[in-house]
Amino acid sequence: METQWFVGAIAISAFVLPTVAMATEFTVGDDQGWTINFDYEAWAMDKVFQVGDELVFKYTAGRHNVFKVNGTAFTNCTMPPGNEALTTGNDVITLATPGRKWYICGVNDHCANYGQKLAITVLEASASPAPAPSIPTAPASSSAHGISGSGYHLQMAAMVSVAFLAV
Repeated sequence: METQWFVGAIAISAFVLPTVAMATEFTVGDDQGWTINFDYEAWAMDKVFQVGDELVFKYTAGRHNVFKVNGTAFTNCTMPPGNEALTTGNDVITLATPGRKWYICGVNDHCANYGQKLAITVLEASASPAPAPSIPTAPASSSAHGISGSGYHLQMAAMVSVAFLAV
């Protein structure tokens, strides 16, 4: 009975762990953080956001804040009620649903005059982005076909472990 429970737990882990392991944490603005006079459109352009990923807005508390808004409020830099603001300076937002997401700073005119706003598209967690066109380069080393570090190895190792335990 204990063996069956253990095998079941390993089988469940084989499917759950890769999903958790593949979630990505994005620090908005990288080293610059959440600030004015930064091109967040360019920052987001080469990133693939998926359900389960996290956005981390880092800034000096009191100087900025973060509002999740709709597309119209984003375009017009319309601030929602103040009690909806994230204000810690290390705000983490887990991307829970697919679709367009919009964020603005509601301090003074940071959004309207200084471009402190971010728009992204979130994909389903299982969606694989289309490969970006690339310029031919030297053959890749051990990471051929782009599977190294993608969670693929973890999933395969778990599945092989389950197979051995089941035998």
